Amino acid sequence: MKYRIGKTCLITLSFLFAAGMAHANTQKSDATAKPATSSQTAKAGNQGNGSKTIQAVDINSASKAELKTLPGIDDARAAKIIAGRPYRSKAFLVTNNIIPLGIYDQIRKQIIAIQK
Repeated sequence: MKYRIGKTCLITLSFLFAAGMAHANTQKSDATAKPATSSQTAKAGNQGNGSKTIQAVDINSASKAELKTLPGIDDARAAKIIAGRPYRSKAFLVTNNIIPLGIYDQIRKQIIAIQK
C-alpha cells in the first residue's frame, strides 16, 4: 500500500515538474527574444494559404493612430499606453494595468518595446 502511494506521488511530482519546465521555457523564450526594430515585420498567425505580414508596433514611440490599428486598442487605451511611457518590456502593459491580459494575449506578437 505504501509503495503505491509513493509511486503515485512520484509520478504526480514528475508531471508537475515537467509542466513547470514547459511553462518556464515559454516564458524564457518570450523574455530572451531579441526585440525587433520598427523596420522589421512580425508574422501573423495565418495557417495554410501563406502568412500575412504586419508591421510590429513599438509601444514606446508609436503614435495614437498606430496604436489604434491593434485589435482591442481604442482611443482611451491608446492614450493610457502613451501616458505610461517608457516601458522596459511589453509585458509592463499588463503589470501596470494599462490593458487587460486578454487584449495583451491578442496583440503581444504584434508589439515591441524598443529601449532608447
